[in-house]
Amino acid sequence: MHIQFAELPVLDQDRAKAFYTDKLACQVIADQPMGDGGWRWVELAFPHAVTNLHFIRRADAAPSAEPVLVLVDEDVEARVASLKARGVEIVSEPQEAPWQPGRTIAEFRDSEGNRMVLASR
Repeated sequence: MHIQFAELPVLDQDRAKAFYTDKLACQVIADQPMGDGGWRWVELAFPHAVTNLHFIRRADAAPSAEPVLVLVDEDVEARVASLKARGVEIVSEPQEAPWQPGRTIAEFRDSEGNRMVLASR
C-alpha cells in the first residue's frame, strides 16, 4: 500500500507547476480540464518518489503558517544551496532536527507561499 498523491493548496496552477518542474525537477503526470471555471487536474511526480502532488484550489492568499509537506533528500545542505541559486525563499537554514538528533532539516516556501520541510533520511 502507498499514498498515490498529496494535495497541495495553490492559487495559480501555472505558477505552481512552473515552480515544481523548474526548481524541484518534478515531472507532469497529468494536466487536464476539471469541471467548470478553468480549474485543472494537475498532478506532478518527484524524481524517484511513489507519492505524487495534486494541486487543489487554495481558499485564500494567506501563506501557510505551518509546513504542509516534508520532502526527504540525501543532501539537505546541497539541496538548499541549489534552491537558493534558483531564487527560492529559504525559511530556515539546515540544522539538526530538534525531535531527531542526527537528522538535518531546513524549510523553504514554494511559489504559492506553502512552507515545506526538507529533511535528511
